[in-house]
Parts: sequence; C-alpha cells; structure tokens
Amino acid sequence: MKIPFQLIDWDKIPKQEHTGETGTAIWQILQYDGLRVRIVEYSAGYLADHWCKKGHIVHCLEGEVLNEQENGEVHLLKTGMTYIVSDDLSSHQSVAKEKVKLLIIDGDFLK
Repeated sequence: MKIPFQLIDWDKIPKQEHTGETGTAIWQILQYDGLRVRIVEYSAGYLADHWCKKGHIVHCLEGEVLNEQENGEVHLLKTGMTYIVSDDLSSHQSVAKEKVKLLIIDGDFLK
C-alpha cells in the first residue's frame, strides 16, 4: 500500500457515535486498504461494550484511559503515552472516568 503525502484536517472528518456499555465513543475515521486511522473521544464514564482482541497503536492525546486486560491486568494510559499490541496478543477494553481523546491506528500490519 502506498499513501501519498496529505494533510488531514480532523475538523472536516465526519463523526460517528458508538455506544459503549456505558458512555459513548465518537470516532473520526480515515480508512485505507489494510489501514485504519482514527481519532476517538470517549465520554466521561465510558466502558467498552466488548473485549477486543484486535491489534492497535493507541496514543493518548488528552486525558487518561484505563486499559483493562481480560487476565486482570490494568494499565493507565495518560496524555503523551502510547501502547502497542498485535492482533490476538491480548483481550482488552477501555475505561474512561473522564473525557479522553486518542489517536488509534490499526490494520493488517498488526496481524
């Protein structure tokens, strides 16, 4: 896959609302062949509605989010921090006590 140079004005990318077990997630998505780039904002009190096994690169732009692992581990991702995981190497979900804004990149390269 080759992606030509481009600037992304996130203010022009449509927002999609996804309901969690509690709270909401607002996604702005750029989709390429085998690559997805998103800005995701979780509302205060957000809890994901599923355990995710997909690989991601997640960078926290604002706030903080708990990443809970199905095995009981909990990791706090704060502003300026990043986590990386490949597909099927963890079962995780996000929990946000306060509003948080993330840059999330995933795709075929994480298989």
